[in-house]
Amino acid sequence: MILPVKIYGSEVLRRKALPVEDFDGNLKKLVEDMAETMYKAPGIGLAAPQVGVSKRVFVADISTPDKKDKLYVLVNPEIVEFSEEKDKFEEGCLSIPGIYEDVVRPVAIKVKAQNLEGEDFTLSVEGLLARCFQHEIDHLNGILFVDRVSGFRKKLLKGKLKRNFGIVY
Repeated sequence: MILPVKIYGSEVLRRKALPVEDFDGNLKKLVEDMAETMYKAPGIGLAAPQVGVSKRVFVADISTPDKKDKLYVLVNPEIVEFSEEKDKFEEGCLSIPGIYEDVVRPVAIKVKAQNLEGEDFTLSVEGLLARCFQHEIDHLNGILFVDRVSGFRKKLLKGKLKRNFGIVY
């Protein structure tokens, strides 16, 4: 089922999501619906708060639009290592449509998380996948990519957010 995506200004996007404690059919259904919503949008990642659910879970898939074959599901993710090397790359967000800005992030990370059965795993990722994971984990912490824009661009962005969404927070 396609879920409605919460848009900039929605309170749930600014709250730190709660840990997932129940690894049951409801979680599996949420993840299925989130994946379907992400693919339909189309996007490469979607965190539960973006669909109004304050839980620490996200889905991601950076494969090509015509061949979606690697869906990542991370429950209760935590970044345990960052590379020192960083890069700048333009990001957008399904919850902030029409806004794109350069964001500086580490190029590689190591993440500790759980799968849908509650089993722990660790994953090292780099490039676009590392950026996507960081963006989605930010969502789980109530942080939006526009918060990571620096300097003069941030001042310009505030005006654009006010015009497009009627609010800046």
